[in-house]
Amino acid sequence: MPAQARIVLVWGLLILVMAVLNTVMAQSVTPELQRAEVLSAVAAVSLLLVAALWTRADPRSAARQELGGEQGLVLASDLSDSVRDELGWGSHMLLTATAASTVLVYWEGTVLLRRGLISDGDFHPGTICRRVMQKNNSVSLVSTALFPGRGEFDPVLDALPSVLICPLGGDGVVVIGGWSERCFSRSDERWAEGWAVRLRTALQGMHSVADGPVPPV
Repeated sequence: MPAQARIVLVWGLLILVMAVLNTVMAQSVTPELQRAEVLSAVAAVSLLLVAALWTRADPRSAARQELGGEQGLVLASDLSDSVRDELGWGSHMLLTATAASTVLVYWEGTVLLRRGLISDGDFHPGTICRRVMQKNNSVSLVSTALFPGRGEFDPVLDALPSVLICPLGGDGVVVIGGWSERCFSRSDERWAEGWAVRLRTALQGMHSVADGPVPPV
């Protein structure tokens, strides 16, 4: 529980205890006392509710889990310098500025990048990733234990507690594994989505350069 939430919780409990003691020690029950007790009870319950919601809203309150794999970086060999730079910069920022433990980029049937904690599993998009690519919408699995299709992410890293999947159009995805359940904040999700758009543009540009100009007829 965050320190601020603990302070609010203590004040809520203190007000509740004082209200009960005030009622017990009162010589007589008057309308004024009843109104005061109702107001103090409402205030105490409100503070307790704020403390509970504050704890739920804290994205990093869950303890970091011990995950397998080894720290590493694996890049596909046939990438342009600009795409390699983009992959390196973006993955580094995700691993250092968010709660990401591992990053995988899949594009047109090939895994272009593994970084962070990595394994040697053979990753292929499953039902969840295919839905992300088809609908072009990100999906955040805040607790993979609640999703029956979580096994498709085991080749990324075994037993990931949370996963964020961002589409690269209909041709690929960025899979980001978290250190714990509910570890990605909304700002983390938006940052990852923005980088996925930028990365897709770079990858499509590389594809256009590889195809070369269309010869005149």
